[in-house]
Amino acid sequence: MGDGDERREEELENELDSQNTFTEDKYSPKKSQISENVSEAQKELLKTKKEVEKLKTFILKKYEFTQAIGILPPQTIKLFIDEEEIPKETEKFMHLYMIVPEEQFKNIPKIRQEIVKELEKTKDKIWIQVKTPVDVWENCLDSKFALTEAIAMSYPIFDKGILGALRVAEIHKSLVLQKFEKYVVSYVVAGSLVRGDTVPTSDVDIFIVINDTDVKRMPRLELKERLRGIIYQYIQEATALAGVKNLLNVQVYLLTEFWEAVKDAHPVIFTFIRDGIPLHDRSTFMPWKALLKMGKLKPSPEAIDMFMSMGDKTAQRAKMGLLDIVIRDLYWGVLTPTQAIIMLYGLPPPTTKEAPEVLRKVFVEKEKMLEKKYSDFFTKVIQIYKDFEHEKIKEIKGAELDKLIEGSEEYLNRLKELKEQIEKHAQEKTINQIHEDMVNLLEAVTGKKVPAAQLEEFEENFIKTGKFSQQHLRILKEVLAAKAEFKKGKLDAQKVDDARKSASILINDLIEYTQRCDMVNLEKGRMRLKYKKDGKEHTAEILSANGKTFLFVEKNIRKIDHAGHKVENATMEEVTEEVEKQKVKKTLEISSHIFELIKKELGDYEIIL
Repeated sequence: MGDGDERREEELENELDSQNTFTEDKYSPKKSQISENVSEAQKELLKTKKEVEKLKTFILKKYEFTQAIGILPPQTIKLFIDEEEIPKETEKFMHLYMIVPEEQFKNIPKIRQEIVKELEKTKDKIWIQVKTPVDVWENCLDSKFALTEAIAMSYPIFDKGILGALRVAEIHKSLVLQKFEKYVVSYVVAGSLVRGDTVPTSDVDIFIVINDTDVKRMPRLELKERLRGIIYQYIQEATALAGVKNLLNVQVYLLTEFWEAVKDAHPVIFTFIRDGIPLHDRSTFMPWKALLKMGKLKPSPEAIDMFMSMGDKTAQRAKMGLLDIVIRDLYWGVLTPTQAIIMLYGLPPPTTKEAPEVLRKVFVEKEKMLEKKYSDFFTKVIQIYKDFEHEKIKEIKGAELDKLIEGSEEYLNRLKELKEQIEKHAQEKTINQIHEDMVNLLEAVTGKKVPAAQLEEFEENFIKTGKFSQQHLRILKEVLAAKAEFKKGKLDAQKVDDARKSASILINDLIEYTQRCDMVNLEKGRMRLKYKKDGKEHTAEILSANGKTFLFVEKNIRKIDHAGHKVENATMEEVTEEVEKQKVKKTLEISSHIFELIKKELGDYEIIL
């Protein structure tokens, strides 16, 4: 470990060991800034209180779906002028920030126009922005974190919950960054706040990723617990400063363990990366998000098996637990293996809300691999958990609980069978594709024959003549045998994978051989010519393919029709088309009269092969 690494680790340990975590001197600038923002906004509100209240009444009466209206801090207005293309002359105006649901996006121009008309009745200098939650999060995705901070610090004159939740998250973020700024990789919000359906009592889901790669002397478990303890203390501080009822639900990850979860494609981490919005990011979270969108984050076979195994002991645990433990275990016990099955099929893990529909549409309706009763059972478990979570279920009868446990055991056993079906289907697709690719390539060199005849001719004319090796013959026989064994149900996943790896050798060599043959065939019809023009020597080239000859002279392409005895202009697309036909035709035909036509085009010439 170098001197720089040791110094950074000592700095982090000093921060962790400091006892005065909430010293007034250290954090008073931030508190003062927050107080200043609110104070200035209050002064502006008092100045035009009557007009603003009248405007608020008009907006809420006409647009009942409004989610929030806030007064932006005056010192942040220039940010919005620079970033949102707002007229510069509004810098001294009071700026209102109105948030409406995403489904009202198309109506925003009309909504704003009607509010502006109402504003014109007063002569106060007020500017209004009408946005959706998606617009707020787009600022973060574009790394315009200062805009989101300004929105969070706006003075709320109406709020269904989004401004308060965002404000407490931003304050908590600022406290964490002041303590561990160099080590915070990403500070990300998720859940109802991001979805746009938060209320004043909603939990605010927070994910914090801390860079632990410089820490060598402290055990990672100890490091994580100490970090978590300090970061959790800031929750109460942030809630008090924000003045809201929202509870912060903070999850702390070390960068190394987070990467491990990404590698294993854990469904929770997939969902977090897919749906999360960074309030702070050091060029780490957004690359993860881009990789997931491109389909580059994929589960390993070991991860699939791990997720599948999570439901094995669910029934036993459920019988021994209390009601909440039972319901939670049932929920996770069926949800995680179901997400694993969907991932094995080739789809990203869906959210809890989407999972029942994906299971039904893909495996019941599309593939017809799963009976409807299992899809219905899964949907029922998800609904029971949601009802329990929202306290709609206070208790559950023993008979119903036994029925759920029995159903979960049957469901999990059926998922294991479904896993085998999906794997077998994938194996069948693989072995069929290998066989089809090999047969098609053999047709190119031996002609269209039944596989047995192809094998015989390949051995006689290509193995014995030394064009291919005995290894190629062995691979061909193995693939044909693997195809036959699979039909009889005797081939397992390992043998399919071995056949795929071996077949790639023969397929690549067959492709290379056919390409060489095509090249040799085309070269037979290619000649270079030397001729004189204006007393200077020039070169031209002819290419014969599929009964046509093309003359390349200077920058022009001329087509010589063998049958029509005529010369006309041609394009590169025509050349390519005839060359492809020649590859299939194999035999090359060149009429002697083309040389007379070339002489008419070039005059006397000489072939310079």
